[in-house]
Amino acid sequence: MHRFPEFFINHWDLFLTLGVIVGLIVWQMFRGKLSGFNELSPTETVQLINHQNALVLDVREDNEFRDGHIVDARHIPLGALSKRLGELEAFKDKPVVVSCRSGHRSASACGVLKKAGFTNIYNLHGGIMAWQNAGLPVNKGNPKRSKK
Repeated sequence: MHRFPEFFINHWDLFLTLGVIVGLIVWQMFRGKLSGFNELSPTETVQLINHQNALVLDVREDNEFRDGHIVDARHIPLGALSKRLGELEAFKDKPVVVSCRSGHRSASACGVLKKAGFTNIYNLHGGIMAWQNAGLPVNKGNPKRSKK
């Protein structure tokens, strides 16, 4: 143990890498709590939809949405979300689950919703890919969409 300082000095780059990795793991674990929204698994999302009538907001692009989306999802691409927040005003205090392809764009959308005063926001962890991997149904095509 008395040679640890020497080991640390000789291998500072390994300790720096370890620190970065631990920091990223901690950030990933607490990101949702610090951001003001929680992440849900596909199964938890189904429960929220069924028991609390949660709105599913899909923020992918039009072509991605047509390729397959969660049943009854409302579609507003991330790039248009700030301009179209008025369409979601009725859901400010209701559960809103935001989805995208993998969960990254939807996390950004959760931040937009949080800043706009939405209080019950969830990010679908893993996005539509996790939803499909869980064997849950998707609709294909372009159903009734919210107004542009």
